[in-house]
Amino acid sequence: MYELMVESSFAAAHQLRGYGGKCERLHGHNWKIQVHVSADRLNDIDLAMDFHELKKILNECIAPLDHSFLNDVFPFTEKNPSSENIAKWVYDSLKRKINDGVQLSAVTVWESDSASATYYED
Repeated sequence: MYELMVESSFAAAHQLRGYGGKCERLHGHNWKIQVHVSADRLNDIDLAMDFHELKKILNECIAPLDHSFLNDVFPFTEKNPSSENIAKWVYDSLKRKINDGVQLSAVTVWESDSASATYYED
């Protein structure tokens, strides 16, 4: 099994509704996104997937989040724009775009250098 990982980032503000602490107030992060994909075999040029293609797909998925107020971006108009929900949203967005023998393994969203949330399916 082969596993590949790419990273990208975006800057955005959010508020955690119902949090009851300082994160309920408007604040921002420089978010980092890590995407892991896996493949059980390589293609005819010995790649599981082109890193550039994977990063391009990731950047297309997160483009609506960059320099935004996440609470105004669907589905975060209804769900809290937590790291956990952002990870699942990115995962679901990517899953629809990745194919050709490559499986999406996990998406990790870092809201700081020491705090992250990861989403993956069993």
